[in-house]
Amino acid sequence: MKKLILFVISFLSLNISSQTYPSQNINLLSLISPNTATTGVGPDGRRYSAIWGWKQPGTGKEYAIAGSSIGTYFIDVSSPATPSVSAFVPGRPGCTWREIKTYQNYCYVVSDDATPNTFQIMDMSTLPATVTLVHNGTTYFERGHAIWIDQDKMYISSTTYSNSGYSSMNVYSLATPSVPVFLRSLNSDVPSITTVHDMYSRNDTVFASCGYQGLYVLKFNSTLNTFTQLGNYTGYTSTAYNHSSMLTQNGQYLLFCDEVPAAQPIKFVNVQNLANIQPVQTWIPHPGTTPHNPFLIGNKWAIVSCYQDGLYIYDISQPGNVAQSGFFDTYPQGGFNTNSYAGSDYRGNWGAYPYLPSGIIVASDMQNGIFILDPTAAYNNPVGIKSNTTESSDLIFYPNPANEKIAIHYNSSSASVVQLRNLTGQLLFEKKYLQGFRDYLDVKDLPNGTYIITVLNNEQKIIKKIIVNH
Repeated sequence: MKKLILFVISFLSLNISSQTYPSQNINLLSLISPNTATTGVGPDGRRYSAIWGWKQPGTGKEYAIAGSSIGTYFIDVSSPATPSVSAFVPGRPGCTWREIKTYQNYCYVVSDDATPNTFQIMDMSTLPATVTLVHNGTTYFERGHAIWIDQDKMYISSTTYSNSGYSSMNVYSLATPSVPVFLRSLNSDVPSITTVHDMYSRNDTVFASCGYQGLYVLKFNSTLNTFTQLGNYTGYTSTAYNHSSMLTQNGQYLLFCDEVPAAQPIKFVNVQNLANIQPVQTWIPHPGTTPHNPFLIGNKWAIVSCYQDGLYIYDISQPGNVAQSGFFDTYPQGGFNTNSYAGSDYRGNWGAYPYLPSGIIVASDMQNGIFILDPTAAYNNPVGIKSNTTESSDLIFYPNPANEKIAIHYNSSSASVVQLRNLTGQLLFEKKYLQGFRDYLDVKDLPNGTYIITVLNNEQKIIKKIIVNH
């Protein structure tokens, strides 16, 4: 028996922007775009890259730390409706890669853009007035693609030195946070791994996303100061460029994204036996979506950044029956919202940080800025569990409430029927389509009130509410 999935999609408009943002169960609190530089902007107008967050001990203030094409911004989001820039640290201009992590009161920033470049360490204890740059140079390395901090160890992927030397991944001790100490290069122990794009580590077990080589699981032994390989996951269905991953809190499942070529599905795998990793489920928000970075909360939630289609929240509490709970499209200029991924697949939402104590999510869009989002409705959404892998995101409609017209988009390869009824069940509109469709429903003559949209095909039945308010 097919389950019915009920949710409401709304368009949000802010006075600070003339743009509208398609969304489901995620509310826009504010948007800030401090990088107004006329030079030093990356290709495609890329002004922002990775984002992280930090709560300041003592003051309780919350910050979004945003990488940009010209440096790193420290944005006070303690009052999420009115964010403000507290500090800025310049970096290499024109940078389209800048990755950030924090440990204690220190912030570490790496960039993999072309030379000359630097590794930066900032002391954040002086916020909100400023931050103190304690290292900005090449003595450790010049370029790194990504960074992860596990306890007091810092992992750097695709490390390039100023003398053009290279390591697939390095690990450093942060026993003295302002002065990292090199411990080991992965090349010394597992030279067959030539590239690590990104990595997620917990208790020295490292899940390394190794590009076209796949996913490798490694153990760093602090006593012996060596890496050993525990397992790998390669040659899987829809194998592509393994980009980034994250582990559930119970350590039983891993979610990862493949970045290249575009439009690869999200993968969810069982890692309880690292010598025999097994697939659980794959899915993709829309046929053209490119998932980029995943972030997991406990064993319940996956927050996935998807380039042109924005931020998605999934209930992953029942592996194999993942259900979408919300989304927010930070890049309405393209993607599924416009039925066009023309130009560049790699625009839009880069990453997010969903771990601030207040519960807000800060998300970076390469072109549009830093979004401060409220995911409360998504976390409280009783999405239920579907009996198949067809995603509820196949149907999108807006605006809600509606005044004159409702835009309705439905993705399907089979014949479909859309119906509009009032709350008494009276059929007001019905139209048949040979497959998916992009159409409008005229509601300007309907009385104010709540109505029901139903979409039927031979695979599923979706019911949604719409409010008409003239």
